[in-house]
Amino acid sequence: MNRAIRPPRQVRRALHGVLLLDKPLGWTSNDALQKAKWLLRAEKAGHTGTLDPLATGLLPLCFGAATKFSQISLDADKAYRATLALGKRTSTGDLEGEVVQERPVAVDRVMIEAVIARLIGAIAQVPPMHSALKKDGRALYEYARAGLEVERAPRRVTIHAIDIIDWQDASLVIDVSCSKGTYIRTLAEDIGEALGCGAHLTGLRRTGSGPLTLAGAITLAELEALDEPARQSRLLPADTLLADWPGLALDKAEAGRFLTGLRRRVVHADAPAMKVYGPEPGAFLGSAHITAGELIPDRLLSPLEVQALIPVASAATTPQALVAAA
Repeated sequence: MNRAIRPPRQVRRALHGVLLLDKPLGWTSNDALQKAKWLLRAEKAGHTGTLDPLATGLLPLCFGAATKFSQISLDADKAYRATLALGKRTSTGDLEGEVVQERPVAVDRVMIEAVIARLIGAIAQVPPMHSALKKDGRALYEYARAGLEVERAPRRVTIHAIDIIDWQDASLVIDVSCSKGTYIRTLAEDIGEALGCGAHLTGLRRTGSGPLTLAGAITLAELEALDEPARQSRLLPADTLLADWPGLALDKAEAGRFLTGLRRRVVHADAPAMKVYGPEPGAFLGSAHITAGELIPDRLLSPLEVQALIPVASAATTPQALVAAA
């Protein structure tokens, strides 16, 4: 009896770091994550905020120890380049839906700038029905596909800046800097309504997440074309997600105590967020905050994770030894 020959099961490995992925059009964020995880043969991985399949751009992926800090990127401000088609409103607010209304486009740059200026700052947005936000355990888009519309509470978001990149007749390209949770489709519709012609989103590209940008990001096709060592070399250090946080280095004894979760007295001004290091180059220990002169751990790496992050040439004193010495 002939049996199909199964391919050998992939051997996974512990990898630690951050991959700046340029997500392709049409892929879900989870599909892109699973593909990158398979290409790197990684044991543990997660992404830092969902991008719609119709959106492209920056999707930071966390591996191993870096997953402990993924929430930081989830909560960070975001930056997008959005392309709007003026004059047409669709059922979904983007290209996926049917055109439900058409109006003439009679606008000028002064009108566009005035509308944009009114949208800067804290605003209330009603989440679109075609979104992954859940209601009673079901995603809103599931209700929408069934022809149902459910009540959604407005959410407060902040638009930090909107810059006009290009405007030609019914096509408007803008750069948006905003808080997490901002729906750019909804923003596009709001701009269209304020202009009196309606609008929908025809293109969306995430260009930034907190301190991270598309600079140095890699596509899945580019990653697949590399050999295994080159793929692994694209991983950035785990503390990349905290790149804009102030840092604090501890000596050997204090680093060991910090890794056990103990609060430490430090000569430093109070700070809501700190990244903490040991005495060796690259010895990232975790995150903390300082209150009344006390360094209070928030998220800690294990000694083995710290060891994995230290360059080989600098690993003479192991984090396990630091903890033992404490």
